[in-house]
Amino acid sequence: MLSEALDQLTRAERLRQQFGRQDTCWEPPIDVLETEHELLILVALPGVNPDNVETVIHDGVLVVSGQRTLPPELRNARIHRLELPQGRFERRIALPLGRYAISRFVMDGCVALRLAKS
Repeated sequence: MLSEALDQLTRAERLRQQFGRQDTCWEPPIDVLETEHELLILVALPGVNPDNVETVIHDGVLVVSGQRTLPPELRNARIHRLELPQGRFERRIALPLGRYAISRFVMDGCVALRLAKS
């Protein structure tokens, strides 16, 4: 019974975040790996097209942002559980000093950002 109540509270909080204030956003989890020639950043954004992810480097900080929404065919569906965050997301990642060329691709359900060092 307690578990069900906690699940309902979690669901209510997610719905509040999704449909409540429009100026809030969530932060997707990331992995950052570095080699001699590049940084590889994996951003957990299942269902998000990498072409719809904005990336900007400003003052040594990479800003990754965009929107995750339900597919149109599911917008009128009855929701039994909604655990993947929806709505606007933004993640700020401090970068080592340097110049980078950014490319995007999908890798194992993540949006991958390759920052080639130049």
